[in-house]
Amino acid sequence: MTSEDKIRQAFENKNWQEIKVTDSWQIFKIMAEFVDGFEKLAKIGPCVSIFGSARTKNDNKFYKLAEDTARLLTERGYGVISGGGPGIMEAANKGAYEAGGKSVGLNIELPFEQFHNRYIDRDKILEFDYFFIRKVMFMKYSQGFIILPGGFGTMDESFEAITLIQTGKIARFPIVFVGKDYWGGLFKWVEERMLDEEHNISKDDLNLYRVVDTAEEAAEHIFRFYDKYVLKPNF
Repeated sequence: MTSEDKIRQAFENKNWQEIKVTDSWQIFKIMAEFVDGFEKLAKIGPCVSIFGSARTKNDNKFYKLAEDTARLLTERGYGVISGGGPGIMEAANKGAYEAGGKSVGLNIELPFEQFHNRYIDRDKILEFDYFFIRKVMFMKYSQGFIILPGGFGTMDESFEAITLIQTGKIARFPIVFVGKDYWGGLFKWVEERMLDEEHNISKDDLNLYRVVDTAEEAAEHIFRFYDKYVLKPNF
C-alpha cells in the first residue's frame, strides 16, 4: 500500500462491523506485544539504554564510542538495551556482548533500514510492530539513558525520557547525551529559547540531562548518579 493509498483509506467511511473487527484485532496484537515484552524484560536486571542512529557506519568514531560505553557499563554489572538494529545500536550490543554482559535488543522492522544485529543475546531479542510499545519497554526497564548522535527517532526516544521524568511519570534516571559538537546547538536553543525567551521549561529542567564527550564521562555519570542517591543495582 502506497502513502497515497493510506491517506485515502483514512478518509473512507467504514461501517460499525469493519471498525469493530479491525480495531479488535489490533487491540489483541498490541496486548500480545506488551505481554511478550513484559515477560522477557522483567528478568533482565538493571540495564542502561543506549540510543543512536541506525545509519552510523562501523568506522565512525561514535560507533567505537558506543562500543566502549557499553563495555564500561557491563564491567560494572549493567546490561545494555538498544533498539536492536544496525549502526549505534549494533555497536552498543557488540560492546556488551563481547564484554560478557547482557545484550538486549528491542527491534522494530523498518523498510530499507532496520533488522536486528547479531550481537543480541538470543533470548533477549524482541520484535515490535508499534513504536509506542517499544518506547514503553525502553522507559520501563532502563536505569539510565545514554544518547549518541542520531536522527528523528533518537530525538523522539530521548525527549520521551526527559518528558516522563520532568512530569513525574517515571522515576528520576540519569540521561546523558554524548557529543558536545553534535548536541550543543540543540541545547543552546533549549536554554536560549525554551527557557530564557519563552519560559516553556524551568531552570531545574536543565538538570535532567548532561552533555559529555567521552565514553568514560557517560558511564561515570550513570555510576555517580546511583552513588549519590545511595542506590545499588539489584544484581
